[in-house]
Amino acid sequence: MKKYIFLIILLLLLGFTVWQKENIVKFYNRVMYKFQAQNVKLGETNKYYRNYNFDFVQNTKSFEPHSRQDILNIYYTVINAGKDRFSFYCPPEYEECIDEINYLANDQTLLSHINNFVHPFNGFKNVETEYNSLGKVTIKVKKSYTKKEIKDVEKKVNEIEKEVIDKKKSTEDNIKNVHDYIINHSKYDSERSDNNVVNYRSDIAYGPLVQGYGLCGGYTDAMELFLEKLNVKSYKISSENHVWNAVYINNAWKHLDLTWDDPVTSDKSDMLEHNFFLIDTKKLKSLNTGQHVFELTIYKEFK
Repeated sequence: MKKYIFLIILLLLLGFTVWQKENIVKFYNRVMYKFQAQNVKLGETNKYYRNYNFDFVQNTKSFEPHSRQDILNIYYTVINAGKDRFSFYCPPEYEECIDEINYLANDQTLLSHINNFVHPFNGFKNVETEYNSLGKVTIKVKKSYTKKEIKDVEKKVNEIEKEVIDKKKSTEDNIKNVHDYIINHSKYDSERSDNNVVNYRSDIAYGPLVQGYGLCGGYTDAMELFLEKLNVKSYKISSENHVWNAVYINNAWKHLDLTWDDPVTSDKSDMLEHNFFLIDTKKLKSLNTGQHVFELTIYKEFK
C-alpha cells in the first residue's frame, strides 16, 4: 500500500513539474541570476583605458543589460578596459537579451565600429562570444598587437615625440608635425593593398612607425597614439573600405586622413599633402574621393 501511495505522490510531483516547467525554469534562472550577477565587476583597467565617452558608446559600471545600448556599452567598456576575457549575465526579465547578443556577435561590421572607439593597443583582431541557456555571456578578446609590438611601437613613439612635439607650439601645430613625420618616414603598402602580398604589419601602427610601410589602418593607429600623447580626444572613423582619424580640436570634430595625404604617384615619388588635414565634413564631401562615406548613426559627433 505504501508503495502505491509513494508512486502516486511521485507521479503527481512529476505531473506538477511538467505542468509548471516554464515557471520552475524561470524561478531557477532568477535565483541563479541574482547569485551570479552580483559578483560581476570590471576590475582593474589597463593604462590604455579611455575614461571618456562618445555619443555611440559609453563606459558603464553596470553589467546588467536591459537594452541593446546597454549591451553595446558593456562590449565597449570591456574592450576599452583591455580585458582578454569577461563574463556577465542576461537578466531573466530581458527576454530579448540573448537574441541581441547573438545579433551583435555575428555582426562583424558593428563590432569593428565599436573597436574604432578604443585605444589602438586595446583594439582587437577578433572577438568571440559564448552564451548558455542560463544567460551567461562570455566575451573573449584577441588583441591586434602583441606585447612585443606594443613595446617596439611605444619606444618609437617616444623617440618621435622628442623630435617633433614642441609644448610651446599649439596642439594643431604639433598634430601637423606628427602628420608630416609619419608621411615622410613611411610609404603606402601597395603590394599588400593591390596584390595581397604581406611583408609588413602595415595594417597597424607597427608598419608605418617601425617598418616604414602602412595601410590606412596603420596610418590611423599611428596618428591615434600621438593624439593620445597630446591629450586630444579622438577615435577612428571608417567607411566600407577605409579608415581615418576623427579629432576633437578647438571645440569641434574634424577629419584627419594621413593615407590620402600620402598619395601613391605613378612614378613612385614621395609626396606630402595637407588636403585632408583637420577638415570638416563639408570639406571632406567636396573632395569627393568616394572613400569617406560613413554612418552618422555611429559617428554621431559629425551630425
